[in-house]
Amino acid sequence: MQHPFIDLLASAVERFAALTAEVDPTLPVPACPDWVVVDLVEHLSSVHSWARHAILEGNPEAPLLDSTPADLSLLPGWYRGHAEALLAVLRSTPEDAEAWTFGRGAGTAGWWQRRQTHETLLHTRDLLAAAGREDEWHVDPALAWDALDEVASMFYPRQVRLARCDMLTTALRLVPTDLPAGLLAETGPVVIGDVEDVVELTGTAGDLLLQVWKRLPCTDERAAGVLAHAITP
Repeated sequence: MQHPFIDLLASAVERFAALTAEVDPTLPVPACPDWVVVDLVEHLSSVHSWARHAILEGNPEAPLLDSTPADLSLLPGWYRGHAEALLAVLRSTPEDAEAWTFGRGAGTAGWWQRRQTHETLLHTRDLLAAAGREDEWHVDPALAWDALDEVASMFYPRQVRLARCDMLTTALRLVPTDLPAGLLAETGPVVIGDVEDVVELTGTAGDLLLQVWKRLPCTDERAAGVLAHAITP
């Protein structure tokens, strides 16, 4: 299934920017114990700037981000500036144009549309969680399913390749309860790991995504054991 990622990203960054104006920048971020909200905003701004550099320069060696404004009331506009700079590059660059990405060999600018959309949506949930507003986070099941596919096909193999996690001895098959049957048949299953021993984890696509990224606890003991080693927090 093809997603309109550039439009999804534009909507996601605008919501994140709006929320930075509503949420106390000194609140702790539950998913990132060493961070407060301003650190989260700095991180996402840095990631946007890094992606922009990867597209324009073809390498990951982006310069350091400009300093966060001392007046934190300026934080929403500061973040929006970095997000809009990325969007401008993505809109003016053909999707098939060569760019540095996480994969081996040449990647494309279009790859970053997808990656930045999922990054922004997950960190929007982190921002809401800092304010105790997790219930306001909603994601389309098909989009959450795509984000889970990204974990299985890109993040997990990359973490293994970089020795950030061990290769799984038990694979995790994700079973969504809210994905249309036709779409599931079209995309196929999402399985993290490539071994015969498999454990299944069932839930809505959004909840599965939050469990995989350690934003929700996994109550299935065996699946939780797999998730503990599948990706870094």
